[in-house]
Amino acid sequence: MTFALDASVTLAWFHRDERTPATDELLVRAPTSSIWVPSHWPIEVANALQQGVRRGRIKMVHRDAALASLASLPVAIDPETGIRAWAQTLELSTRFTLTVYDAAYLELAMRRGLPLATLDKLLRAAATSAGVPLLGI
Repeated sequence: MTFALDASVTLAWFHRDERTPATDELLVRAPTSSIWVPSHWPIEVANALQQGVRRGRIKMVHRDAALASLASLPVAIDPETGIRAWAQTLELSTRFTLTVYDAAYLELAMRRGLPLATLDKLLRAAATSAGVPLLGI
């Protein structure tokens, strides 16, 4: 399976209270999938895990294990995210009232013709409006 992955699903894989049967299924399939992410995804995920450590939600060992697990997955970082940020991505952000970060996931899924794995309600609504298939709930 090939899909675009956002940070909400990625983080759900490592937080029991955010997991769903669908996110668990994606995690099982992830090692044999082709996963696409925008260029800001590693920073967004690392930041969220670091905030989890700072807030006492997770331990550093959990953060480090999560990052090691993610590093072993077949994740392709999109080289065009930055090039499209000020045009197509910004237009999607405006059109669907998304953050530019979330619009980058939508732009990537649309451009590559991929289903989008997200738990974010606004992003899911935007993807539905744009005709992008969804994974993740």
